[in-house]
Amino acid sequence: MKHIIALLLENEPGALSRVVALFSARGYNIESLTVAPTEDPSLSRMTIVTTGSDEVLEQITKHLNRLIEVVKVVDLTEGSFTERELMLVKVRAVGKEREEMKRMADIFRGRIIDVTEKSYTIELTGDSAKLDAFLAALERGAILETVRTGACGIGRGERILRI
Repeated sequence: MKHIIALLLENEPGALSRVVALFSARGYNIESLTVAPTEDPSLSRMTIVTTGSDEVLEQITKHLNRLIEVVKVVDLTEGSFTERELMLVKVRAVGKEREEMKRMADIFRGRIIDVTEKSYTIELTGDSAKLDAFLAALERGAILETVRTGACGIGRGERILRI
């Protein structure tokens, strides 16, 4: 099962590598990882997407809480949450393909952010399933390059991750 784990950790050198080493040492896979400073410059917020059973996730959470730099850990998938990911995809756009690529970007509420004679770069945001669906809707040969940020998430309503 897919889990989205959000955590606050001290914004200091080596904190990210210790979290990643924890996953690596125990054989847990990180599907995506995003991290950036919060409104408090001494803290960073990290969002980790991983898969595993509830027992595996419990072990991950326990190990994360033992790290000195980690301030708080929350499994967002335990309640309602909002997830978003950013994707930039460069597609071939020559001749009649140009209009088709514009139409596809519009259907998925994407924006064309760069145009050349032979390509478009399209920016899309949404959950992972939406971005995957966009890629699946394109011809395989039309995709020249893809860059994804990985998921970031936030609890809905009164669920707040803060110390």
